Amino acid sequence: MSKNLVIVESPAKAKTIQKYLGKDFEVKSSFGHIRDLPKKGMGIDLATFTPDYEVSADKKKLVTELKAAVKKADMVWLASDEDREGEAIAWHLAQELKLNDDNTKRIVFHEITKNAILKAIENPRKIDQNLVNAQQARRILDRIVGFEMSPVLWKKVKTGLSAGRVQSVAVRLVVERELEIRNFQPKSAFKVEGIFLNSDKQEIAAKLKKDFAKEAEAEDFLKLSQNTVFKVLNVEKKPGTRSASAPFTTSTLQQEASNRLGYGVTGTMRVAQRLYEEGFITYMRTDSVNLSQEAINGAKAQIISEFGEQYSNPRNYTTKSASAQEAHEAIRPTDFSVKRIGDDQLNKLYQLIYKRTLASQMTNAKIEKTVIEIGSPKLSQHFEAQGEVIIFDGFLKVYGITKTEDDEEENNEKLLPKVSAGELLDYKKIEATEKFTRPSARYTEAGLVKKLEELGIGRPSTYAPTIQTIQNREYVDKRELLPQEREIMKMTLGKTDLKKEILTEKFGGDKNKFLPTDIGEVVNDFLTQNFAEILDYGFTAKVEQDFDEIANGSEKWKDVLQGFYKDFHPKIEDVEENADRANGERILGVDPKSGKNVITRIGRFGPMVQIGEQDDEEKPVFASLMPSQNIATITLEEALELFKVPFDLKDFEGKTVTIGVGRFGPYVKWGEAFISIPRGEEPLSVTQERAEEIIGEKKIADAPIATYKGEPVTKGTGRFGPFIKFQSIFINVPKRYDFDNLSQSDINDLIDVKLEKEANRYIQQWEKEKISLENGRWGPFIKFGKAMFKIPKTKNEEKYTAEDLAEVTLDEVKAWITAQDKNAFKEKAKKAPAKKPAVKKPAAKKPAAKKAPVKKK
Repeated sequence: MSKNLVIVESPAKAKTIQKYLGKDFEVKSSFGHIRDLPKKGMGIDLATFTPDYEVSADKKKLVTELKAAVKKADMVWLASDEDREGEAIAWHLAQELKLNDDNTKRIVFHEITKNAILKAIENPRKIDQNLVNAQQARRILDRIVGFEMSPVLWKKVKTGLSAGRVQSVAVRLVVERELEIRNFQPKSAFKVEGIFLNSDKQEIAAKLKKDFAKEAEAEDFLKLSQNTVFKVLNVEKKPGTRSASAPFTTSTLQQEASNRLGYGVTGTMRVAQRLYEEGFITYMRTDSVNLSQEAINGAKAQIISEFGEQYSNPRNYTTKSASAQEAHEAIRPTDFSVKRIGDDQLNKLYQLIYKRTLASQMTNAKIEKTVIEIGSPKLSQHFEAQGEVIIFDGFLKVYGITKTEDDEEENNEKLLPKVSAGELLDYKKIEATEKFTRPSARYTEAGLVKKLEELGIGRPSTYAPTIQTIQNREYVDKRELLPQEREIMKMTLGKTDLKKEILTEKFGGDKNKFLPTDIGEVVNDFLTQNFAEILDYGFTAKVEQDFDEIANGSEKWKDVLQGFYKDFHPKIEDVEENADRANGERILGVDPKSGKNVITRIGRFGPMVQIGEQDDEEKPVFASLMPSQNIATITLEEALELFKVPFDLKDFEGKTVTIGVGRFGPYVKWGEAFISIPRGEEPLSVTQERAEEIIGEKKIADAPIATYKGEPVTKGTGRFGPFIKFQSIFINVPKRYDFDNLSQSDINDLIDVKLEKEANRYIQQWEKEKISLENGRWGPFIKFGKAMFKIPKTKNEEKYTAEDLAEVTLDEVKAWITAQDKNAFKEKAKKAPAKKPAVKKPAAKKPAAKKAPVKKK
């Protein structure tokens, strides 16, 4: 029997650590936090800020097992992660398992290697209560903000919404960037570029140093250049160096993984977690760029061995952020002799970390930059060509490239032919192209993390959850924006003539970037107007600093909470009592047919437009906005177009054909089938012929690809990825299959596995009542229609077994359902047939006078 019990928070971490410790140690996992604030209710005594922690239902069995293991052990080692969250996990374990200080030790390590684990065992410490209190303060403050601010949103904006201290600030950043883009006024200028030839007919590409604001100015310059003799006015060579970037922190790893690998923030952290738990890298939640002396020595040995002494330049980096206390070292490999690992996905991220760390310990690259000035005394502006040569590659050698990892493609400079001052050049062509200024780019996931870090908002452990939360809440999304088109002027000076042409360029398109949703904008406007301080960037950063002060013992955590709440709660009460409702309502103009106002706003079912108002004699008519439209930017003309759908076309193959717009975008309805209209096509442009084409394409796509036991099998791609369909069963096709070339054997395997799973799914089923007892991932449950209900315990407070449930009657199951939802079986009142359900307009504080129709100017 093991004398030592080691508790970590992850089973993968437990498995790795168990390899390094002998038979005297047993390593168990807590699977994260074993207790937390309750899911229902605040769970905090607001008079004393004392939390009421509870063990969640799914952790009770685990806690019982851990308590039994503790009783058998002579010594308990708490080995959760070294940051505040890890310290809190250790503290909760100690509290809930009632661990004795005399036989409980806390150990931390930056990496999961044998040396690090054994060293930690030799250097245990007590739980750091300051770190625990910093985590508690964050958890409790965020719970207070969420629980008190969210109901205000339900009352003033829309039910089901939520607010959070950091998430609301992140949404504000996205909204403000979008407003900046909408209000941006592009300005055009003419950029002039020329290609010149030396006596050996070698080309030199050069740019004019100045842009021209007007077309006439650019044209005059080109005409003046036509008969000009160009020569090399000056050749300047400048030595320079390029240095490597510092090793990765959490945010810089997320940014680089996004730029180089296309990974999202959450995906990056998931892969990094695996690399850490399997012992390949150091702890991945850190804002420090520091390296241990052991790591510096390891990198030096690898560099000298692989590249030579001249490439080694050991150094350490200083963290700019004063709050870098989450960990003490940058993200780096644990063993520099491991150059790659077997798993492809893990290896991609590992390569970034390995090369970045190694490069940080290598010599600077030496370059020689050449600048050639080309012109004539006749011309007021001169051309400039730039190029560079790498004299010594230094750290670039580890990347196997001739440019730094920070270079953008458009900045890559070509090698220049050898020329000397005074040498005559001939021009091949000179072009003046109209270019428009561009607004700031929308945030990517990594870009938003970078901005949050710059503002001092959040910490390494909070970036990924924040990014995920604002998407889950549907305050932002990454929908694709189709580009617009505009005309630009291009003038080309050849040897004999000046040619003008009008070109079309695309602009404004975007994908995989954050855009605020309509509800995101409305919520942000309401919060910034009514809770300006909470959403203030400086205030949010100050709260983070307070947490840091608690962590280092300079502040008392309950004092910080008290200071926050004494101002926060009165503000909540004031806003709840006095603030106006918010729904983003805008009057777009007047409907020319009815003379009634056309209004856009957030409705019960999302963004919408309406003709008329609730207090008109005739009820208003409504239409949903299309996914590409926004209540802040939709025009009157665009709104009126929405009322032209749905519309009917002629029947096709005996079935009705209707064009409409739904929550997932425009569609063709053929009989009972809904077929999406391809992206970019306007529903009003769909003719009878085009509708039949779309139906035909769908028929081909839905044609059987095989049979199974004599019945057809079709395939398609849905919101959850590729699938095959047999009878009424949808079967997801995993990535290991070649979806475009599924064999009969593949199809048989997929369906066999699914049918076997379905056979084991039902314990009992009453199809007529739409009630079933089913086996689920977390145990048996009741399904009634689309709703799921828990199975209560037996009279002896024990869980029902599958055998017990097989004998349960329908009446007993109905009683279980009714105990959880007393209205489950009550007959719902039938709705009276109506032309269209009216969306109830929010009541104003004062009896609202009827809005006068907006007059056209």
